[in-house]
Amino acid sequence: MKRLILLATAAILAGCQEQQSKVPAIDMNNFDLSVAPNEDFYQYATGGWQQRNPLKPEYSRYGAFDVIGENNKVRINELFKEMAEKTAEPGSVEQKISDLYKMGLDSVRLNAEGATPVLAGVDRLLKISDRSELTAAIAEMHASTANPFFGIGVDADLKNSSMNTVYASQSGLGMGDRDYYLTSENEQIRTAYKEYLNKLFTLVGMPESEVGEAVNDVMEIETTLAEAFWSNVQLRDMQAQYNPVSRADFEKKYDALNWAEYYKLVGLGDFDTIIVTQQSSIEAANKILKTAPVEKIAHYLAAQYINSAASYLSDDFVNASFDFYGKTMSGKQEIQPRWKRAMSVPNGSLGEAVGEIYVAKYFSEKDKARMLELVKNLQTALGQHIAALDWMSDETKARAQEKLASFTVKIGYPDKWKDYSTLTVDPKKSYWDNIVAIGKWYTADNLSKLGKPVDKSEWFMSPQTVNAYYNPGSNEICFPAAILQPPFYNPDADDAVNYGAIGVVIGHEMTHGFDDQGRQFDKDGNMNNWWTDADAEAFKKKTDILVEQFNAIEVLPAKDGQPALHADGALCLGENIADQGGLRIAYTALQNALGDNKPAPIDGFTAEQRFYLGYATLWAQNIRDEEIARLTKLDVHSLGKWRVNATLRNIQEFYDAFGITDGAMFMPEKERVIIW
Repeated sequence: MKRLILLATAAILAGCQEQQSKVPAIDMNNFDLSVAPNEDFYQYATGGWQQRNPLKPEYSRYGAFDVIGENNKVRINELFKEMAEKTAEPGSVEQKISDLYKMGLDSVRLNAEGATPVLAGVDRLLKISDRSELTAAIAEMHASTANPFFGIGVDADLKNSSMNTVYASQSGLGMGDRDYYLTSENEQIRTAYKEYLNKLFTLVGMPESEVGEAVNDVMEIETTLAEAFWSNVQLRDMQAQYNPVSRADFEKKYDALNWAEYYKLVGLGDFDTIIVTQQSSIEAANKILKTAPVEKIAHYLAAQYINSAASYLSDDFVNASFDFYGKTMSGKQEIQPRWKRAMSVPNGSLGEAVGEIYVAKYFSEKDKARMLELVKNLQTALGQHIAALDWMSDETKARAQEKLASFTVKIGYPDKWKDYSTLTVDPKKSYWDNIVAIGKWYTADNLSKLGKPVDKSEWFMSPQTVNAYYNPGSNEICFPAAILQPPFYNPDADDAVNYGAIGVVIGHEMTHGFDDQGRQFDKDGNMNNWWTDADAEAFKKKTDILVEQFNAIEVLPAKDGQPALHADGALCLGENIADQGGLRIAYTALQNALGDNKPAPIDGFTAEQRFYLGYATLWAQNIRDEEIARLTKLDVHSLGKWRVNATLRNIQEFYDAFGITDGAMFMPEKERVIIW
């Protein structure tokens, strides 16, 4: 199930190579001095980096964060290679990691097996001839491989964050987002998707005379689902998605399946209430299941199953999947080498086991202490900002300060590691069979939480993930070990650069607690309105301005008869609030740290200038047009260029640092908006 907890990630990933020598705090080669900072600060600060780091064929977007990601892949792959060369004790995490890794590398076996690992499953689905058989088929897929029609899972109750409850949510689109099915500008992608489905059905041996009809059936069902799906902007409305109903009413309203059979087969225990997140989507799925011809539903289920398996089968399946999802949708030119694909599977499915090994080798407790100190400094700065707000009442300010003081801070790695002892990896079985077994294990692990207290110590990112998040359901900020590398945190850099980088990351995650979604949750993580009506209205007026600022940004010009593409300010609102808040809070924290001891310029740049240059460095990247279009539709984060330029245009301290009074970067004060 798609996680319902709001994990508002920083997504400000950046990089370095293994530190054999000092990494410069500000690399002068990153600049494009042909551009003035008042015209395009992003290009000025990162244009040299872009020129020296052209897009690699396997990437649709390559940036400073990918450099550190590549470095981490090499590190983790070396750990796996060392394991694979030893004889591990059966049942140990080393055995599970190394066997899963070796199965992914074994191209000879995978290509010899071809479609064999999925044929029995596909055959069962295509032989469905009666509607009464659908419950078992869907339950089996939900328990292990895919979420056709809808998803069911367990998560913290949004209004009772200490207890776990069951949710039903929209799912089941092969292209992921509804707009790919519904808008005219995506016609070419729809055509490519049908070609991909044709290839999948052909590869599993479906007679050529039946393939066309099967593809049309899949498209018909998925398009009908898409028409009822919520948009990505609608999915940001947490209140609208909180629709608890009794078990009896749920089963009565959505009556297409035998729910008692479903619960038993999927492994869901007893419950009284279920929260339906996107009601229109579940209603559409129910209607299809009751009225669509069974053979059409069978074709749809088979397509969902094969698509889920494609990346774990022979090269013809893998390449077909890459041609559509990689090339057509993202603009990638070349598939990742096999070792990267192989290592990503155990790194994801046994993430904390890998993380435990990773931190033992690469994470210092001194780094953890540095982060805790920085977090404390940023909390102080955010408290200062809350106290100084001119648009918020004292009553709401007091609640905001309580929430800030209640933040849980997670640094580096979990205090308690996930136990994988009951997960089995069997090299005698096919790669796909093991992926299915892992899927079943994770589903059982999730559903076992039903009706139990929420484990607030659980992490939602592995320690080797180069990212960070804020979780409003537990009012926590989390910074995995891998994020503490240059240019996020550079022990050889001056304070100004580190506050502009890791300081902004910390401030960004803290601000998520007070963005348009996070502000709806109280200090205990419950969705609960702690704002006065007047304060909520004042906040909305300010965020509306920010939405319109980003809506005005043209991310792609008109081309080939297609209109220009603009940023989606509503979709990215939370991240844009957090970017601005992170910058302002970290700047205040830097000034607090410097006090009256203003350092001399370094390389000709003042501390204030180096702060903003440190921030811009995080976003150095090159990106393909296809990926710009895809991310603009789907990603809650603005594109890197605009996370720099559009955000900085609201901040007077940035103008002061570089003496900007005109140019394309300059925005008149009356048009600016400051939120936190």
